[in-house]
Amino acid sequence: MDLLQRIENRSARVAVIGVGYVGLPLAMALAEAGFGVTALDLDATKIERLRAGTSYIQDVPSHTVAVQVAEGHLRATTDYAALAAVDVVFVCVPTPYDRQKTPDLRHIVSAAEGIARTLQPGQLVVLQSTTYPGTTEEVVQPILERTGLKGGVDFHLAFSPERIDPGTAYGFNVYNTPKVVGGLTPACADLAAAVLRAITPEIHPVSTPRAAEMTKLLENIFRSVNIALVNELALLCERMGIDIWEVIGAARTKPFGYMPFYPGPGVGGHCIPVDPYYLSWKAREYDFFTKFIQLAAEINEAMPHHVAQLVSDALAQQGKTVRGARILVLGVAFKKNVDDARNSPAERLIELLVQRGGQVDFHDPHVPRFQVGGNPFLPETRTLARVDLDETALEQADVVVIVVAHSAYDWAWITRHAHLIVDTVNVTADQPSETILRLGAPLRNKDLGLGIEDDQAPSHLRSSIFNP
Repeated sequence: MDLLQRIENRSARVAVIGVGYVGLPLAMALAEAGFGVTALDLDATKIERLRAGTSYIQDVPSHTVAVQVAEGHLRATTDYAALAAVDVVFVCVPTPYDRQKTPDLRHIVSAAEGIARTLQPGQLVVLQSTTYPGTTEEVVQPILERTGLKGGVDFHLAFSPERIDPGTAYGFNVYNTPKVVGGLTPACADLAAAVLRAITPEIHPVSTPRAAEMTKLLENIFRSVNIALVNELALLCERMGIDIWEVIGAARTKPFGYMPFYPGPGVGGHCIPVDPYYLSWKAREYDFFTKFIQLAAEINEAMPHHVAQLVSDALAQQGKTVRGARILVLGVAFKKNVDDARNSPAERLIELLVQRGGQVDFHDPHVPRFQVGGNPFLPETRTLARVDLDETALEQADVVVIVVAHSAYDWAWITRHAHLIVDTVNVTADQPSETILRLGAPLRNKDLGLGIEDDQAPSHLRSSIFNP
């Protein structure tokens, strides 16, 4: 029986390498579709938890893991030797960048080398990790072909980017999001599409792995560029005395030609802050410089610096400085209602506030510990433990900085007990107060309780990191 038939009758055995925020939902969906799935990860703690039938990912309930383990559809291991017994291998490992914003493919290389050790004729390998165009053919394929097997002839190879929206229980996930697939050959693409069709109904094939890799980058760079645009406009609106949030609300009433994006303290997660640099790095190989993309990244990365200045400005109007101030940061996850803090804008903001001498605590209902530092902004690494969010914590803080709009927060209660708030996500717009300073809102003196005319505002309230 050939591989396509085994996929269609669910007798094909599947492995997922890297069972984190992307890999575990995929592994669970494949197991629920009837495949025998092997979850492979070098993190022994994750593997032990899966074997015990418990989940460590917010979007994957433990009871669903327990059911699949009990029924024998899901097994977990740290041993690459297990790949010798599977037909299909998905690679869902991290693709970070280094301090110089250069792509770091060590996890992809390691996974490919692990697969090569037991690569069997007829196996299908599907890379899902976000990366630059050419990775599948220029990095993964040569490693696999060291075995003497030829890609597209002896084994199958494809790229299909992950497309999930974490933290949205009824939003887009691995089950209902269309999948893009690009294969080394049409047969490779067909086999990858057949597996994915078992869990999501709509598959969009493209001509090559490069086209599929570029698709993922386009999707995230589109968001990065538009977020940067609205971030820059937010800074302009602060100067002009216009509320950017009001403007966005009005603009989104247009039924065509407009899509709302929102300003904030920066961008985070494993894609939007990283993907533009992957493409910019690869583009230089072709003597091409992605100026537009680079500018967007610069604007977004500057937002934590701007927020740090807003905190300083707000404290100054109460006769205080950041140095020695007690600062409580609310929300350190990279987005609302998730427990993933990778590349969170809160990280850089906290580092900047600590660098200025602030005593920073944090609370996040989804993140128990948060690590900052180990970079030029804050050389020493610090692991911060979450503090309890109660009236005492709010009242003792010189300023509360709202970074993430988690649904678990009671903003009216927080506003009542906090002496001073810097709101970067507009959750306090319906609770006007002279002690609330909102990102993207007019920086008028009455917002800070100065009791003086607007044209008497100190110069630092009219400054911008982009236009000193």
